[in-house]
Parts: sequence; structure tokens; C-alpha cells
Amino acid sequence: MLTLTFLVKTLIDLYVMVLLLRIWMQWARTDFYNPFSQFVVKITQPVIGPLRRIIPPLGPIDSASLLLAFILCTIKFPLLLLIQSGAIFFGLSSLLIGLIGLVKAAGYLVFWLVIIRSLMSWVSQGRGPMDYLLMQLTEPLMAPIRRILPAMGGIDFSAMVVILILYMLNYLGMDLLGALWFQL
Repeated sequence: MLTLTFLVKTLIDLYVMVLLLRIWMQWARTDFYNPFSQFVVKITQPVIGPLRRIIPPLGPIDSASLLLAFILCTIKFPLLLLIQSGAIFFGLSSLLIGLIGLVKAAGYLVFWLVIIRSLMSWVSQGRGPMDYLLMQLTEPLMAPIRRILPAMGGIDFSAMVVILILYMLNYLGMDLLGALWFQL
């Protein structure tokens, strides 16, 4: 059962993060001709395309992608309960759990994008198309910190501060929700 739980949780989490990445890329107006952007669009388009005919976008936010990500986060917890215990629970609290799961997935997405940008800055030094895309996505989070805490000795600590804030928020979620936080 643990293997199936891991597989279901991982697949749902990865697809939710790709959907959130699509929303974030549209909001940040990133280059959609970038190969990674094309990958994100192509992996989500079969589901989002038909949904967009029904659900119009709300300004710069792709509401069809957001709704699908919320639905996936909402059904993830009851599905994991079904796999683990054989019982299913779905109520109004599942909607709140889905919203919290969506926020947690957004936090994980930000965490991984900042980590990947930091690692790639050591290797490619901002010359590749992926570096430019990551800069477009993470710079709105890192620039305000960089204004308060400038680079010292040529080392930029803004990524570390963003990661520390995300860790603090993760621990806050653990304090408030306990074991449920780990299931999300």
C-alpha cells in the first residue's frame, strides 16, 4: 500500500505543480517560445484546452488551470485515505484541505524553482534559455530581498532568504495541522 500511496501522491503533486507553473508563467508573462515553456504547455493542454472553452480566464490568471489544480488537490486526500484504509471521506472539509494542499504545492514549486535557479547559476551563469525563464519566474520574489540585503562579497543571499522563509512557512503548517500536513 505504501508504494501505491507514494505513486498516487507523487503523480498528483507533480501534475499540480506543472499546472501551477503554467499559471505562474502566464502571470509573469514569460517567454512561451522557450523549450521548457512549450513542454509545460504541451503536457497540460490536452486537459486545459477543453476546460478553457467552459471556464474563461480571470484577468492574467488562468482560471481553468487553477480550478483543475484545486480539484486534484481536493481529491488527493480522500483518494489517499481510500488506498491506505479502504474508507473514503469527502465533505466540506475536503475543500479546505484541497485549498491548503494547493498552497503547499505552490510553496514546493517556488522552493524547487529557487533551488534550480541557484544551482544553474553556478553552472551556466545565466546564458541559457532555461536560466532566463527561471530568472523571469523567481526574480519577483528575490528582488525585494536583494534590495534589503545586498550581495556581500559577490554572493547573493536572496535565494537563501526565500528558502528560509519557505521553510518557516512549512514548519508553521506542521505546527498548525500536525499529521495532516504530511499527508497533503
